[in-house]
Amino acid sequence: MTAPLWTADAIATATGGTVSAPFNAGGVCFDSREVIGGELFVALKGETTDGHRFIPTALERGASGLLVSTPAGAPHVLVADTTAALDALGRAARARTAATIIGVTGSVGKTGVKEALRAALDRFAPGHTHASVKSYNNHTGVPLSLSRMPADSRFGVFEMGMNHAGELAALTQLVRPNIAIITWIASAHREFFASEEAIADAKGEVFGGLEPGGIAIIPFDSIHRDRLIAHAKPHAARIITFGLGEGADVRALDYAILPDCTTATADVLGTRLTFKVGMAGRHWLGNALAVLAAVQAAGGDLALAGLALAELSDLPGRGKRLRIARGDGSAVIIDESYNANPASMAAALAVLGEIRPLRRGRRLAVLGAMRELGSGSDDYHLGLASAVAAAGVDRAILVGDEIKPLAATLRQKLSTLYVPDAAAALAAVNGELAEDDVLLVKGSNSVGLGRLVAELQGDVAS
Repeated sequence: MTAPLWTADAIATATGGTVSAPFNAGGVCFDSREVIGGELFVALKGETTDGHRFIPTALERGASGLLVSTPAGAPHVLVADTTAALDALGRAARARTAATIIGVTGSVGKTGVKEALRAALDRFAPGHTHASVKSYNNHTGVPLSLSRMPADSRFGVFEMGMNHAGELAALTQLVRPNIAIITWIASAHREFFASEEAIADAKGEVFGGLEPGGIAIIPFDSIHRDRLIAHAKPHAARIITFGLGEGADVRALDYAILPDCTTATADVLGTRLTFKVGMAGRHWLGNALAVLAAVQAAGGDLALAGLALAELSDLPGRGKRLRIARGDGSAVIIDESYNANPASMAAALAVLGEIRPLRRGRRLAVLGAMRELGSGSDDYHLGLASAVAAAGVDRAILVGDEIKPLAATLRQKLSTLYVPDAAAALAAVNGELAEDDVLLVKGSNSVGLGRLVAELQGDVAS
């Protein structure tokens, strides 16, 4: 019989709470819509809502117990503060496991690297590799992901994000990684940072939580490499670099960037591996090298990791390709709608540029505004003009106030339409997308281009 993830008594011990009645939980969630049966429902109090309001829904959907700050008419653990209790539950989950824990952060590539690592390590330790789901990488998502980790896990992979200095310092003390990866440093959330160097410093906080004997994994080709190494040195027993440049510890010796995948031969700390990545784009080569560095550092199997990278499927909102019916055939959508910053936008456009549409097909791009870039927003948006041109975009549809400066520049070079919001962009796409076209959709999540992709999915080709 499988042991429960948590018993009521174990939850009470971890959180300092009081048990009303015994129960066992096979999972943990704080969104009542995610309850499928047998979970602990944590009633968090937020700025705009109170999770206690959703207790009836959680119970109706099959929650086995509750973590609450107000007594409830169902088996529960009563605590003073449910947010603090969730943190405590995450710490207890971390403390009770002997798993090798890997923390992943960076301006771009966090979720992709996390998912690739999960797949690579799960091949090596099937059923004993735990990873955070979706992009649960903030002050509530990280402790939730930790609390879901079974005690007998052999590996745990956790994504950590931030948009203010000090946030990673707190998250890494929860995760306490044995291995910490920084995927890349780029201008993101610049509204909250004076410079890209300040972003590097904030990302470098991740190394402060390394366990004794811990390993730091750093992008060799980043202009901030030495800055990141300086952050790692006081905390890491070992520093591993990855990249393309001569001198990287994990280095691509040869590679080919193809329209729908990447192939490479790499030297991974003295071991040569030829592999394929089932994702398109030069940025995915860097992601793969970071994954291989971590697998080797964690004692995994590089050959199995190579197989996992080859089978890596496109992630919704982060490069997933959809084929939708148009005319007598179909068009291709590259769904990069989850988020955007200058580096990830340029990378996605480069992927579009690698694709040669069939017959009379065109390269189209729906580009949404990049948010939280502060006073440099206009310049960052204008800076995309060269990437759009290099990608051979035939028609650009630009969405949102912040991207207006780019619209004015692009109109002088190629067919360009500016629209105020995602709804208008959808109408434009529906009027223009034709058979054999390839459409890139990318922008900050708050622009809402994910809804545009969801609407287009209704036309999926058979």
